[in-house]
Amino acid sequence: MYGILIVDAYAGQSRVMLDRIAADVAQVAAGWGVADFPDDGRTVDELLAKARAQTTDEARTRAALPSSEGRIVADAVTQELYGVAERIAAGEISVLILGETGVGKEVMAEEIHRRSPRKARPFLRLNCAALSETLLESELFGHERGAFTSAVAAKPGLLETADGGVVLLDEIGELPMSLQVKLLRVIEEKQVRRVGGLKSRALDVRFLAATNRDLQEHAARGLFRMDLYYRLAGATLTIPPLRDRPGDIEPLVRSFLLHASRHLGEQPATISAEALALLCAYHWPGNIRELRHVIERAVLLAGNATITPTHLPVEKAQPTDQGRVVPDADEEGRRRILDVLSACGGNQSRAAKQLGMSRGALIRRLTWYRIIRPRKPD
Repeated sequence: MYGILIVDAYAGQSRVMLDRIAADVAQVAAGWGVADFPDDGRTVDELLAKARAQTTDEARTRAALPSSEGRIVADAVTQELYGVAERIAAGEISVLILGETGVGKEVMAEEIHRRSPRKARPFLRLNCAALSETLLESELFGHERGAFTSAVAAKPGLLETADGGVVLLDEIGELPMSLQVKLLRVIEEKQVRRVGGLKSRALDVRFLAATNRDLQEHAARGLFRMDLYYRLAGATLTIPPLRDRPGDIEPLVRSFLLHASRHLGEQPATISAEALALLCAYHWPGNIRELRHVIERAVLLAGNATITPTHLPVEKAQPTDQGRVVPDADEEGRRRILDVLSACGGNQSRAAKQLGMSRGALIRRLTWYRIIRPRKPD
């Protein structure tokens, strides 16, 4: 169900009241749009077009968002990865999540917890790079009274507080070697001993670990224990960088637009086709985290206007191929792509195969040639 709200600005409706009405509509409608008379148009057709454009953007974003918040599963690569993760979540084995910074490793860990038999139990996130070695040991395993100078009372460790649940060891590659030995013992024996303690306590925890490092290479250099690696890597999930799953970029853009607008208490922000095409063509070395920051900045700069390339950082406001500026393409190449796309009925995957390139490369070329990407029918 969709809601379309048209308000006469001359009738005395304040912006706050308009936003409040729109929020109420959003609770009962799968999509909603707001048109302001006379700012958004002076005829019925103009107002309806403005409101419907917003419901279309909202619906497209909601269609890409799964039932669980925080993740986008639109590209075929991402869909396959999350399908594997769902099957792994049903078990009890440890999981090692690999990927570049900003690809969504923590979101993947949350999804595994959410779909696991332990979903009603605690989910503990622990950044192994955020604490000093001494403090990390005390926080992780707890301590007994008098274990060190400031230990005036016994304190359970974080692992104990997560008993029965799931623990995410983020940045596991940064864990000091001395703590790797103790963590290995906890995983093997399913027991934890506090700093300064004499007795071990039973522990029922499922471990997930995440890193952007090559742990096997680290182990070869003597920086990570190979036996701990094998314990943590009961199953391994590698999240590809955003540049290798271009089908996720547009849904992520629309999701971030929606969230940024709601945070500011504004109507859902809109983006021009040209700006969207540039974002889809950019190589995103900072992955999803970088994209989110760019969208939040663009929403602030654009205000109530449509986001255009002028609202994007300079390096993202021009077509690129892995960070290199692409020269103007020839008309013959443009015509060939158009002909193949037409013969394939707009199916980009089939067209890319016929053209002898990856789907991501085809999408970048569509941007270079300023060809609007074909959309699937609603």
